[in-house]
Amino acid sequence: MARIDAFLKLGLAQGCSDVHLAVGVPPMLRMHGDLMPIKFRELGDTELESYISEILTPAMKDRFVGGRDLDFSYVSEEGGRFRVNVFRKDTGVGAVFRFIPEEIPTLESLGMPPVLKQLCDHHQGMVLVTGSTGTGKSTTLAAMIDYLNRSRSANIISLEDPIEFVHVSDRSQIIQRELHTHLHSFADGIRAALREDPDVILVGELRDAETISMAMTAAETGHLVLGTLHTTGAVKTIDRFIDALPGDMREQTKSFLAQSLNAVITQNLVKTPDGRGRTAALEIMIMTRAIGKLIMTDQTHQIPAQLQTGKDLGMQTMDQALMDGIQAKTMDPDDAFRYASDKNLFQKFVTDTSVLPKFELSGKLGSG
Repeated sequence: MARIDAFLKLGLAQGCSDVHLAVGVPPMLRMHGDLMPIKFRELGDTELESYISEILTPAMKDRFVGGRDLDFSYVSEEGGRFRVNVFRKDTGVGAVFRFIPEEIPTLESLGMPPVLKQLCDHHQGMVLVTGSTGTGKSTTLAAMIDYLNRSRSANIISLEDPIEFVHVSDRSQIIQRELHTHLHSFADGIRAALREDPDVILVGELRDAETISMAMTAAETGHLVLGTLHTTGAVKTIDRFIDALPGDMREQTKSFLAQSLNAVITQNLVKTPDGRGRTAALEIMIMTRAIGKLIMTDQTHQIPAQLQTGKDLGMQTMDQALMDGIQAKTMDPDDAFRYASDKNLFQKFVTDTSVLPKFELSGKLGSG
């Protein structure tokens, strides 16, 4: 058994989402969004590197020695599947292990709005799931693929870095391919997928111009493309998409978004009122003719107004989702305040005044 498994076993027993290992600090666990050290000595450079080395293949060791970070999945002998990132920093090596549940969650169990199922029922176009790191994008996409797998007879090709949830083909055939193991790049994976009679293509991350361009081609040629971006809202997602491609493709990209982008789903994970879990708050943009026109005329800043009035189509802003969570008592008001755009709307719900912005008196008070 690899020695690192002892830390992973402890983390699973505590119900954590991530295990952090870094030189100069004790191992830490991510518990419901908060990072907490465990009772253990500070890890030394040689010690931690030897722990990590035990779980690396020869090819991984060569890449790491060559100065590259590593992303891979690891199955502990103690049970549990993890997505792993190994890196170097100023004081030595570090690693983060994210627990991947064995059972794939359903959209219902995640409390997702019904519109997500409707988006899965599209037979072409693009759906983007966005958010910063650790906001549950992979889990949402896994639930969407699970729904497709159970409801449609389709050929689903999933390109991942690394493979996280392992799907078993049901009504659909699911082919999971891993970056650096089965393909050199996401762009290569999409290019190959287009020759493999796909119905649905999942792209783990639209991280460069070539990948985005290939994903656009797939979405325009009769395929449903699911992908992720590290953006924090519909407007920022659209702007990032346009800015990622060469300037001479700007009008073509805007036309693609207006015609072939089905939806943008942005999510945050907000603590529950008891502090023992987190629930997803979703901003949802469904493409309409009005939003398409805003994109074509460079008026994306007006999109939030469309989300606010598009509830009958399943749309909502992040603030609307947070307010609904507070009123339904499924989200902690103090944590929801952190993610709100218009914080004035949420101040009256805050119970911990330390999260409120601090105001200082300007000028000097007279002594009078």
